[in-house]
Amino acid sequence: MNYQLAQINVGRLRYPAEDARLAEFMNNLELVNGIAESTPGFVWRLKDDSGNATHIHAYEDPQIIVNMSVWGSVEALQLFAYRVEHVQFFRRRAEWFEDFGGPSMALWWIESGHFPSAAQGREKVEYLTKHGITQEAFTFREKFSAPDYALTQIP
Repeated sequence: MNYQLAQINVGRLRYPAEDARLAEFMNNLELVNGIAESTPGFVWRLKDDSGNATHIHAYEDPQIIVNMSVWGSVEALQLFAYRVEHVQFFRRRAEWFEDFGGPSMALWWIESGHFPSAAQGREKVEYLTKHGITQEAFTFREKFSAPDYALTQIP
């Protein structure tokens, strides 16, 4: 069985999405998403008809936004995540996002061809919060190789 890497990032916006203080972040989503899509190893990203996921809510709080994608490997995702253009925005996240109060990112392995929902991504963040880093949900700090076992599903 082949596996791909799913990732979710969640963040609570400091201001409403249309607030001028978020304009630089919001106006560059298309650029950053385009860089992701052109990175070798990119497979898929969660988006709606607008081309991004800012209106897809996995949480009751509408200020919490998600970014999800699927990659061929951890290394492919890292290639994108540590590119200068992405890092420049990542370093400024405190300008646009509040402290999430726990993990705001999770990685996990999925069967190739499966594209997770925002709710499934939220479950992985919650799993990571409750159980810490395991094969079920992990981060760049402690990575796991693609499994050679059947994935278990979180109820």
